[in-house]
Amino acid sequence: MKKSESIGELAKALAKFQASVKQPLKDANNPFFKSKYVPLENVVESITESAGALGLSFIQYPVNADNRVGVITILMHESGEWIETEPIYATPAKQDPQATGSAITYLKRYSLSAVFGITSDEDDDGNSNAQQSNQNNYRQQQPRQQANSNNISDAQIKAMKAKLNNLNKHTGIEMQTIYVDTLKQCNIPEQIATKDLSKAQAIKVITALAEREAEFV
Repeated sequence: MKKSESIGELAKALAKFQASVKQPLKDANNPFFKSKYVPLENVVESITESAGALGLSFIQYPVNADNRVGVITILMHESGEWIETEPIYATPAKQDPQATGSAITYLKRYSLSAVFGITSDEDDDGNSNAQQSNQNNYRQQQPRQQANSNNISDAQIKAMKAKLNNLNKHTGIEMQTIYVDTLKQCNIPEQIATKDLSKAQAIKVITALAEREAEFV
């Protein structure tokens, strides 16, 4: 970590910020794990609501190392004091702009939350009314499944989780981020619950995850 010669005023301001900050709402859905997390825009909004009045500001910028992307965060105070974090890195699940962008967004959220003391990790929220309503609305707009035999199987769900866990270990990217990116890649609506996937949709997702895994073999 790099810093200015003194950080006394910055430390005082940061302490006041952490004592008064309102933790942001976890309103981004993770459809696979039935949980919620705080998206980057909510983290930024929570910080900017009170940081400016205390003379605090920040900048973030991406860096590269080998096949990894990283993010550095600089916390600044109006006194001129500053702290620069060490870069944190992740390997994109796939070498394309979408996967790279997702990795950078995740790293920005993770780093910024750590610097300012924001709680942005996932919460188990599988029984929330909001999520249930969202899933019900989706079902009303979609043709009814012909039979249970057409629905995703337990074996397919297990295979997805195993591949997501493996990709998380290789890339450092949250499993929910990888999963949502894969849904987009397969042209499957993000709001659909995993248990409502058809066998055919599950095959598409598992195949796409397997292709990503192959890049690390």
